[in-house]
Order: sequence, then C-alpha cells, then structure tokens
Amino acid sequence: MSAETLYQTWYMTQRQLLAILRQPVFLVVTLVQPVIWLFLFGSLFRKVVELPGFGAGSYLDYLVPGVVVMSAVSSNMWAGMGTLEEIERGTLNRFLTTPVSRAALMNANVVQQGFSTAAQSVLIVLLGKLGGADYPGGITGLLVLLVASVLLGTVFGASSNAVGMLVRQRESIIGINSFLLLPLTFLSSAFMAPGLMPSWMRHVADFNPVNWALVAGRSAMAQDPDWGDVLGRGGALLALAVAAVWLSTRTFRSYQQSV
Repeated sequence: MSAETLYQTWYMTQRQLLAILRQPVFLVVTLVQPVIWLFLFGSLFRKVVELPGFGAGSYLDYLVPGVVVMSAVSSNMWAGMGTLEEIERGTLNRFLTTPVSRAALMNANVVQQGFSTAAQSVLIVLLGKLGGADYPGGITGLLVLLVASVLLGTVFGASSNAVGMLVRQRESIIGINSFLLLPLTFLSSAFMAPGLMPSWMRHVADFNPVNWALVAGRSAMAQDPDWGDVLGRGGALLALAVAAVWLSTRTFRSYQQSV
C-alpha cells in the first residue's frame, strides 16, 4: 500500500470519526452498553467461580476479556450498515468520481471501527479495574487483549462491509448479524471456562475466531503468560483479518463495476 493510499485512508477515516462525534447519543450508547454487560453479567454470574474446575478467583477477572471481545464483535458487525447507507445516499458514488483510492474508500470504515473498538476496550478494562478486577499480566497483557479485540473487530467489520456490498439490503444484514452474534459468543469461552463446557462446544470453540481473541488475551493477561497460545491465536486472527480486508476490497471493486 502506497503512502498516498495511507494518507487518503486516514483522511476518509477522519470523516467517519467526525460523523460519529456529531451523534452524541450514538456515542454514549456505544460506550455505555459494554459497561452494562460488564456489571450485569458480573453480578449475575459472580458465584460461578465457586464451581470445581472453573480456575479463576474472581468472575470479574474472567469476564473483562469476554466483554471486551463481545463488544468488538457486536459493534463491528454493523459496519456494513454504514456502507449501505452511503450507497443509498449516493455519497459513495460521488466519491467514485474522484481520484481517491478505492482501498481508502473501503477501508476507512474498518479503521474507524478499529478506533471505536480500542476506545471501548480501554473503557471496559479501566472500569473493570475500578470494580476490583486484577490483571496479573500487566500492561503487556492488556495491550495484547487490545490488539486481539481490534483484529477481531477488523475481521467482522470488513466482512460486514463485504456483505453490505453483496446483498445491499438492511434486512439481510440485520438477519445475518442477529443469527451469528449469540452463537459466536456462547460457542466461546467468553462467559464460561472451557473445562465446564460440553466437549462438543469446546471443539467448535477451537475454530471460532471469537475464542481465538479470548485465548490470546487471557493467555497474555495470566500470571505466567503462554506466549505460544498468544502467537498462535493472534497469528490466526491477523491472517483472517487480512483475508477479510482483501475480500471487502474485492467486493467493492465488483460494486464499482456495477454502477
């Protein structure tokens, strides 16, 4: 990617960020919703750690990475709605008449979602700390969790853009997201220790990118980090994110040829 493309991507990203800042209600809801999940689930399931084999001293310690990752998935799955809105308004078509890079047009939304995901993740981690959560892995572990959540968000944000370009219907995007969100979340270790999950769920979780982010984040945040897990799951997430961005760019080119 050339320096000019990077500059144009940043310019288009700033446009996306300004659009969010001009919607304070949306901004507040986006940041407050994970907080509700954190303390709602934290209060509801706090005694789960008393089950033999759970392996965590505090459910809040265990829950913070789960909420970080769940927030990354749920917020980025709707990126395609923004792309679809720009198609319906004719904004995207007007940009096609300019010399701006097509990759910048498509990826600015994903980069903006990355900034939003990072902000959400930092807020959740800070509030978890205020609530009494302990992070034995220190700043390094927290940075790994942050990067894992952004990579996971990129996977779902770019995929959502690709779906938006292909189906071009709000109802289809809503239906797909509603169908995938809960299964992807609960077929992972977001809220329950793997040792207490049915064996078939553990096997499914091994192929679930949501669980890859959780394993990488929790492994890095442990007292004795398992860097093999971090690099293995993190590398898989990175490869999947690159593939999703490539697919998103390809579907945009197909859209460009159809207008």
